[in-house]
Amino acid sequence: MSTPARKHTALPKAQTLVEALPWLTRHHGRTVVIKFGGNAMVDDELKAAFAKDVVFLRHAGLRPVVVHGGGPQISAALERMGLESEFKAGLRVTTPEAMDVVRMVLAGQVQRELVGLLNQHGPLAVGLTGEDAGTMTAVKHFAELNGERIDIGRVGEITHIDTGAIETLLDDGRIPVVSSVARSGDDGHVYNVNADTAAAALAAALGAETLMVLTDVEGLYEDWPHSDEVISKLTASELEALLPQLASGMVPKMQGCLYAVRNGVTTARVIDGRVQHSILLEIFTDEGIGTMVVPDTEEGQA
Repeated sequence: MSTPARKHTALPKAQTLVEALPWLTRHHGRTVVIKFGGNAMVDDELKAAFAKDVVFLRHAGLRPVVVHGGGPQISAALERMGLESEFKAGLRVTTPEAMDVVRMVLAGQVQRELVGLLNQHGPLAVGLTGEDAGTMTAVKHFAELNGERIDIGRVGEITHIDTGAIETLLDDGRIPVVSSVARSGDDGHVYNVNADTAAAALAAALGAETLMVLTDVEGLYEDWPHSDEVISKLTASELEALLPQLASGMVPKMQGCLYAVRNGVTTARVIDGRVQHSILLEIFTDEGIGTMVVPDTEEGQA
């Protein structure tokens, strides 16, 4: 007489892995660009969880690329040096002195820390900036405020992406970690580029499967502040219609998502970086979290 099967306490883990199988199959070999920012960038536990998620993606057969800014760290460094942080039209006014600090903080502090966290799990991460190998080229960006054109200093908008260095790193099994600064082809200056915009441009240039933008909210709200219902999925045209109503902090993120899906990226997602392992939940589970943007011409896939 056979004995009844023993109850295995680890069975739920196996079920979770099996649930991930169709998503693993779908995303295998695909490039995913992740914009790292918000609380996930300053909370030690969230940083460690983020690093594990990215390394997991790499070992699961995806090709992750991380793009980061560093607003809080830049503000703190400027304050220590007695330089004021000033914002106009939602963008940091970046004097030549401030640009030196931006460059130092992004490439010398934030990027180094992230590369170190990723490399605790193996010799995987390589840091570079938009300047390296001409990865990002920019021109000076002028802000608009009340219909007026404003000079905000060394703030740039991307005019060209050269993916050569990043593609080489990906083909070698590495995880590129990219700081959002770029050199101008016109005046030779180095410019501070919005990291959401940089991530979207890079995702499109790489032909990425997915752009993921970490935020400090659950996603795009249906009717904020009257409701905290999150829109789980919307098309590019639906998003475009909503853009004028959005809070200023969400605009560059959602504009980035819109640009990405209109330029060849299959899906763009805004996810809550305050939730540990939110990247894995979004990519490898049936539920997903956050808001997903899909092109108009396709139903899109979760």
